[in-house]
Amino acid sequence: MHNMTIESILEASAHSLTGAKTDYDPLLELVGNARLVLLGEASHGTHEFYRARAEITQRLIAEKNFSAIAVEADWPDAYRINRYVRNDSHDAHAIDVLGNFKRFPSWMWRNTDVLDFVGWLRGYNDSLASEDAKAGFYGLDLYSLHSSIESVLAYLDRVDPEAAKRARYRYSCFDHFGEDPQDYGYAASFGLTETCEHEVVSQLVELQHRAAEFLKRDGRAAADQYFFAEQNARLVKNAEEYCRLMFHGRISSWNLRDRYMAETLNALMTHLDSQQREAKIVVWEHNSHLGDARATEMGEQGEWNVGQLVREKYAAEAVLVGFSTYEGTVTAATNWGGAAERKRVRPALPGSYEALFHKLRSKSFLLNLRDGGEAAASLRTPRLERAIGVVYRPDSERVSHYFRARLADQFDAMIHFEQTHAVEPLEHTSDWERGELPETFPTGV
Repeated sequence: MHNMTIESILEASAHSLTGAKTDYDPLLELVGNARLVLLGEASHGTHEFYRARAEITQRLIAEKNFSAIAVEADWPDAYRINRYVRNDSHDAHAIDVLGNFKRFPSWMWRNTDVLDFVGWLRGYNDSLASEDAKAGFYGLDLYSLHSSIESVLAYLDRVDPEAAKRARYRYSCFDHFGEDPQDYGYAASFGLTETCEHEVVSQLVELQHRAAEFLKRDGRAAADQYFFAEQNARLVKNAEEYCRLMFHGRISSWNLRDRYMAETLNALMTHLDSQQREAKIVVWEHNSHLGDARATEMGEQGEWNVGQLVREKYAAEAVLVGFSTYEGTVTAATNWGGAAERKRVRPALPGSYEALFHKLRSKSFLLNLRDGGEAAASLRTPRLERAIGVVYRPDSERVSHYFRARLADQFDAMIHFEQTHAVEPLEHTSDWERGELPETFPTGV
């Protein structure tokens, strides 16, 4: 065995993905009785990652009684999906409920794969006899300062108009800065204005102090509505702090955001646990959030992430799954805030995990990294790993999109697709339709 190459060790352990219904049987076996399954992605714009996550999630809901999907999206936007899939909204069609995702990068959630999944989840929930058995859809992120403020005010307008007046007064602190929270963050972090910290904390505290009073109303609906409002008030508090921190270094703002997402996940677990059955949640986020930061360069620089915080709290009850690709196309922008483009994903750099997987005969496969086998042992040496976010800059790929990691310590399982395709946005831009022009030949003449 010791004379085997790393490629032959991995080949022996790789479970080929052929498109069969049984493709993810080994993963479901690995999940066992776990309560959290974290499904990553190596980019925010790859069809195969969305499709695989949807397929795995459908099986976890139908076969293992998972009760919710929590995603890297803003709480109020995702909650509109939640109400639709639970048949608790006025939205008539799945495409309507994706209308809230207007903020860049809209294609992350306004795409055909998410549309298909939301449609499936509504159909599945509609087929169930019990309201309590339905699976929900929630957002974990904190970029929705203004829409979360509007949601808190709308809730208080219904349950306590006097409390709504106090909330309006507190939140008016942000009124001078328009719609862009970054304008507030800049002014507050450089002392150009008083911060709104006291106001947002006071509002959250008042809401929490009066929880029992608001929850006297009957039934699950009251509990859900209060929980939704409380999470929005907590989001406003954290978003205010995030806005101030973003001008004082990447690590502090990253850590605040990921701690917030982990805390929201914990709050969701507790809330769902209180409703009839044990909470079991699937999480969809980028690999950089869901792989254990302690096994990466990020961790060495002082960053933590959702994957690390979840493992520290839930240990073996959480299963972390990473995704990778060697080449293909991706939906991404060239600059932050830019239009969606269909870009060519360059072949992976030599010395990377993706380049190693490219050498295997299996072109799409699943690797179990938790079984203590030789494959896991062979993937504990640090190598480069690619991460494409919403921006892809192939001209500076090594610096912009690669970091070192120990894969078998970062994830419990890895899913690799040799060639992948751009996720299809619901709105096609001309740049997306045309795609990236092929590189001209010959080169170096």
